[in-house]
Amino acid sequence: MRRFLIDTDTASDDAVALIMALRHPDVTVEAITVGCGNVGLDQAVQNALYTVEFCGADVPVYAGAPRPMMRTLETAQYVHGADGMGDCGLPLSGRTPAAGRGCDVIVDTILGAPGEITLVTLGPLTNVALAVMRAPEIVEAVDRVVVMGGTGVHGPGNVSAMAEYNFWADPEAAQIVTRSGLPLEFVGWDISIGSAVVTAERHAALKAMGTPLADFAVSIAQVVREFAMSNGLEGDDLPDPIAMAHAIDPSRSEHQRLWVDVMVGDGPQRGVMDVDQIGITDAEPNIDVVTHYPSDHFFEMLYSSLAE
Repeated sequence: MRRFLIDTDTASDDAVALIMALRHPDVTVEAITVGCGNVGLDQAVQNALYTVEFCGADVPVYAGAPRPMMRTLETAQYVHGADGMGDCGLPLSGRTPAAGRGCDVIVDTILGAPGEITLVTLGPLTNVALAVMRAPEIVEAVDRVVVMGGTGVHGPGNVSAMAEYNFWADPEAAQIVTRSGLPLEFVGWDISIGSAVVTAERHAALKAMGTPLADFAVSIAQVVREFAMSNGLEGDDLPDPIAMAHAIDPSRSEHQRLWVDVMVGDGPQRGVMDVDQIGITDAEPNIDVVTHYPSDHFFEMLYSSLAE
């Protein structure tokens, strides 16, 4: 069994990614740490707790950073709904997270099982940056770090022309993590819009499954689906689930080892990946950037996770 640690800012696609991990027969989710991003921290924690409960899983959920490292939080509720879960009437309150801070749990989990933990990040990288700053030794102790963030080598962005939301929301954290020496694998928004769009045909297939998990996945995506289609996509796309698919089965991925940094500042450069594609810098490549994940394999994994 592979051992996953998941950091999330739980909204609709995060929840589907959690289901994929929680229900995979070869994966044990050690813990879920939560930060702010798509929604505020308290709501993100409730969404994660509800998803774990809905899956019938027994996995601790921990609250992490309530705000970006140096920024005012700017949520993506206009994309995912006020509750982050499609405003479909779910009882997303009243549950209690486990005692402990997200960044401490990241450190303790990795150092408690050197070489065994795959860290999968689905939101802004605040909790991970704080963990690296507290205990730099996790850089050598973690097995893999799969990051849903950035937008590959060609763009486009989903919050500015070239920036993806997770990096944009806390660019200082993204820069710290990118420069940390962690064994990073980036799965950008470009992979999602290339291979993980829920077209009308796929949407119909999900609805036809008729399982509680499939119905849940369809319901929580209703706001983001409308938003995506109003912005030119054929349907909602699933960036966190396709990052989870790569975490679970990287054998299907195409990737390049590249030198990457993340720009901070303000304006159009905020959160943009600075990528050297031709070796013009003297720096050693530091990131495995996923350049393609096959759509058919991804949707097979997705449907399987939502079946009875």
